[in-house]
Amino acid sequence: MDADGVETHDVIVVGAGVSGIYQIKRLVDAGFDAVVLEADPDLGGTWYRNRYPGARFDSESYTYGYSFSRELLDEWHWTERFSPQPENLKYLQFVADKFDLRPHMRFDCRVETMTWDENDRRWTLDLVGGRRYRSRFVITSVGPLSIPTLPSYEGMDTFDGPSFHTYHWPAEPVELAGKRVGVIGTGATGIQVIAEIADKVGELTVFQRRPNWSTPLNNSPISDEEMAEIRARYDEIFANCAASPGGFEHVPDWRGFWNLTADERRERWDELYDQPGFAILAGNFAEIFWDEQANREISDYIADRIRQRVDDPSLAEKLIPRDHGFGMQRLPLETNYFEAYNRDNVRLVDLSETPIERITAAGIQTTGEHHDLDLIVYATGFDAITGGYDRLDVRGVDGVRLGDKWRNGPSTYIGVFSSGFPNLLMVAGPQSVSGSTNFPRAIETGVDWVTDLLLHVRERGCTRVEARPEAEEEWVDEVVRAHERMLFRRSKGWFTGYNSNVAGHQEGQVRYQAYFGGAPRYTEVIDRAAADGYPALDLR
Repeated sequence: MDADGVETHDVIVVGAGVSGIYQIKRLVDAGFDAVVLEADPDLGGTWYRNRYPGARFDSESYTYGYSFSRELLDEWHWTERFSPQPENLKYLQFVADKFDLRPHMRFDCRVETMTWDENDRRWTLDLVGGRRYRSRFVITSVGPLSIPTLPSYEGMDTFDGPSFHTYHWPAEPVELAGKRVGVIGTGATGIQVIAEIADKVGELTVFQRRPNWSTPLNNSPISDEEMAEIRARYDEIFANCAASPGGFEHVPDWRGFWNLTADERRERWDELYDQPGFAILAGNFAEIFWDEQANREISDYIADRIRQRVDDPSLAEKLIPRDHGFGMQRLPLETNYFEAYNRDNVRLVDLSETPIERITAAGIQTTGEHHDLDLIVYATGFDAITGGYDRLDVRGVDGVRLGDKWRNGPSTYIGVFSSGFPNLLMVAGPQSVSGSTNFPRAIETGVDWVTDLLLHVRERGCTRVEARPEAEEEWVDEVVRAHERMLFRRSKGWFTGYNSNVAGHQEGQVRYQAYFGGAPRYTEVIDRAAADGYPALDLR
């Protein structure tokens, strides 16, 4: 405690999700006096909140779990290739209990304001409800998809039945049998929900704002024998992930798009389409991401696969994107999503043809007709990557607000620091590689780097660490260069930092929120920075 009774620590971690759990483990092991402040009643982050039907990994389970403990790897048995939400939460709880991390966690602690004191060189964190904490360093682990966004339709508060964003799916069972359910949105979350509940509801009406490309998850159980094989090659698995641009075991096909015939390319795509997870994306020819003709060809291929799976040809065309090519936005993975539209109880409403006018007490009124509903699900996405920071009132040197500095997009050094905000370190922060690769692989790299830096700082007796402005400018330039060479630079979606539901986001304006130079390149950059003694940082 401080003299004024404020609880004080060396380091405070904000957020007890996947990154925060590993971060507090590293800090405690290194002997720091550290705690985690978590807004929810329990740990888990994404996997605590997202309880909606169909929520599961789209990274292979054994590449998503932590790699830091051989004992943990030997003890945990993944039951599915792509693990569902209840098992994911159970896994994170198991990790926290195994390493006795709960004593270092504080739940129901939602940070409202963070204020830097230049004289004392400490952060003061004020919580909703009046509690206060102080620390020398703050490490944010707020998650890239932690702030759900709702549309602003007239009458949303007048609907008589239950309605909620997927992020706020109730913990208690939701009655679906025989119900008339409306789902607004067909992004990654909406696609999971729609496919999962289509055969469980009375009627399902899907309100599609814009169609998304989507490919099969190809999930399957993991037997005891296969799990033993996975354990035997964990070192190989994680080495493969570290060498892959996307942090997966899937690696690009480097034979060259134009070195193969069209028939050979299609044969390769047939193989990838039937493989699990992001194989069709991460194992494809690299040219599809920057060569317009190559991307057009793979887009035509995926469109043909959609047509093969939807019985009604006119409906199939409505499910095929026209405003962006394949892989140019976050790719949702699905299980029988397109087949859901072959069911008699499922109907698609194309909002580009008949937009929603308002929500009524009995359902949804479009320009075409009124849809009577018992339940409305908003699968309308997140204020991605920077949203968690925008919801915090962070005040740095001279009282400058982080939200003001980032008004037109984030500005960071390697996604960890933002100049003017000393001793604030971000794990999986904006402009790091975490938003563009297999998340846990990126956060382990980030947590290890941050922890090693704090050990370096402690050994030198430093009390203030800040990125040099010129180093930050150089990194932002690197982020922009990597982004602009990719075709998705012209797409709408959180790759370009656009969300129509977020005030201040302007269509066509690019917010450079993630680094798309690949995990190996990013790791090389941060490792060199550490080896050279952190020249981009002002250590005092």
